[in-house]
Amino acid sequence: MDRKLSITTIVLSLLFATLGIAQPNIFDIKSFGGASHADITMAFTNAWKAACGSTTASKVMIPRGVYKMHAVDVKGPCKAPIEVQVDGTIQAPQNPDELNDAYQWIKFGYVDYFTLSGKGVFDGNGETAWRQNDCGKNSTCKRRSMNFGFNFLKHSIVRDITSKDSKNFHVNVLGCTNFTFDSVTITAPVTSINTDGIHIGRSTDVKVLNTNIATGDDCVSLGDGSRQITVQNVNCGPGHGISVGSLGKYPKEEAVEHVLVKNCTITNTDNGVRIKTWPSSPGTSPITDMHFEDIIMVNVLNPVIIDQEYCPWNQCSKLVPSKIKISKVIFKNIRGTSKTKDGVVLICSKSFPCDAVELNNVALTFNGAPVNAKCVNVKPILTGPTPKCTTAAEA
Repeated sequence: MDRKLSITTIVLSLLFATLGIAQPNIFDIKSFGGASHADITMAFTNAWKAACGSTTASKVMIPRGVYKMHAVDVKGPCKAPIEVQVDGTIQAPQNPDELNDAYQWIKFGYVDYFTLSGKGVFDGNGETAWRQNDCGKNSTCKRRSMNFGFNFLKHSIVRDITSKDSKNFHVNVLGCTNFTFDSVTITAPVTSINTDGIHIGRSTDVKVLNTNIATGDDCVSLGDGSRQITVQNVNCGPGHGISVGSLGKYPKEEAVEHVLVKNCTITNTDNGVRIKTWPSSPGTSPITDMHFEDIIMVNVLNPVIIDQEYCPWNQCSKLVPSKIKISKVIFKNIRGTSKTKDGVVLICSKSFPCDAVELNNVALTFNGAPVNAKCVNVKPILTGPTPKCTTAAEA
């Protein structure tokens, strides 16, 4: 067996040499003072600096073991493609204050051709932060750290890793282009507060594929400036579903457009697929070209919903309608079970009614019977076995 392995190694080495494919330079954190059951903040930071400075492809290795890490902010530009492979468990401090108000616990920024991979677990140790979270009644509450920040990355991928028990959102994507999540696991108990799985904003061509997300908030949420987004083969639940928004709360927001959510299963969530905007708020950028297709709902409270009167914790007024125009939205081949009779709720803005909304083969049931569809300021196109839309005047 050893002889066979040696021959294989030799053949692969010759192949790499013949094709001119360079094997990546390996930067193991153990070579930088990192050790299991110890704090590897400096070891990881120094390994990153060395790898980022390599003129050929490099890989930072965090091998099996359990490690501690405080907040890190590693940046490019790097001189060549760089990968971080994590096969161990990395733990954040339990005390949220020990992260020194870092917006994200682990932040990667300004890199082209970045990869985060491995079977490792990033444990945010969020229980204390959840107990202290009073944002529902305190508008000046202290913001706790997310597990990850991916900022201004291009042509990059995150695959196979697990994000566990973040103190806040698990993942925030900002200013990225051609960025993919594949076979990622995101997990936190349903009682965890504000633990969105993946939040995307001001980014183009982001894909969330073959991923399992179970949290106490949105599985995937799209902020302003999200364009060409694909969410496919995702298992979502528990949590609050897959959401576009919330949007409109702030001035100078960017449009959200060209979104595809397809082949997803949503289980035991508060919402299924949702678009949400704030009333009485300054944002005016449109939402357009949304496709929600081939989705299975299992015991979902609000399977299909547009809510342009989104106002959590009564922190706003509904006197002035939302200024955001929603158009070209398709809900197609959506089936399964609703926890409410009104399984389809489309509440659009009185000032800017929704245009070109289509319900195509929306076959949802409540206690074995077809659900109702409630529609306000929208006249959707109905195709296939879809519930008739009851307007506000008919209600």
